[in-house]
Amino acid sequence: MNWKNAQNDFSNYLKIERGLASNSVLNYNLDINKLVLFLERNSFTTSPIQIEKETIQQFIYEISKTLNPRSQARIISGLKSFFNYLVFEDYRSDNPMDLIEPPKIGRKLPDTLSEDEINQLIQAIDLSKPEGERNRAMLETLYGCGLRVSELISLKISDLFFDEDFIKVTGKGEKQRFVPISQINKKYITIYRNQIRVSQKIQRGHDDILFLNRRGRQLTRAMIFTIIKQLAKKIGITKKISPHTFRHSFATHLLENGADLRAIQQMLGHESITTTEIYVHVDRSHLTQVMNEFHPRKFH
Repeated sequence: MNWKNAQNDFSNYLKIERGLASNSVLNYNLDINKLVLFLERNSFTTSPIQIEKETIQQFIYEISKTLNPRSQARIISGLKSFFNYLVFEDYRSDNPMDLIEPPKIGRKLPDTLSEDEINQLIQAIDLSKPEGERNRAMLETLYGCGLRVSELISLKISDLFFDEDFIKVTGKGEKQRFVPISQINKKYITIYRNQIRVSQKIQRGHDDILFLNRRGRQLTRAMIFTIIKQLAKKIGITKKISPHTFRHSFATHLLENGADLRAIQQMLGHESITTTEIYVHVDRSHLTQVMNEFHPRKFH
């Protein structure tokens, strides 16, 4: 088995059995390609079945000269998954990555906005412009439902189940989940639909897309970033924020107000609870309050 065949098989496994999105599969292949290029530059003729730990250690040493610890750790993780797949399919009896440790990296806590900062951002939207109502509805949805920016721009009218107080969200790997939506969020989406969107000329194929640009087409991720950055500049927020900041803030504020971590996990669409647990590290002060309020021996 050569590298190309192994990568093709691995890609199919990631797409079909793991249900990963195309971008995720591409990133795995980019990491493997770095190893293949290293082998070619150094005239190694070994195959993915035969490559040994010592050769990979040389590769890791090489990339450590130019890549930061976080990028190194991602490549090591990707290669571990690749060789685990080869072991799983009985192409190899061992994983040459097993004893290779990723570099230590600090855990980066997500940036968040306070409730007051979110209110200020939304209040800074110019509602006299046609896109104002759309932008208000979008920011309310980002924060109110904890969506990824890709989930926001692909949200469809047919995904809105307002009578049941839910929206259907299509996340990573085309996985779908239902997320609760508040009355105020429904109110602003309805205003946008009834007052702005209804009078737009909508391009073919975009009829069911909820949030549209001025040309009646689906918005881009870059446009959402630009809208948020302009609002942040307008009210003087200097911290680096993005659409994802609203998602982090959604989870953090729910946690701080006593929401169950597993409920937050479901709403965010995280496959693993460990991904959601990063929000616990943002502010632990509420944990003491929970202990004092609910533990049966609090008065002993």
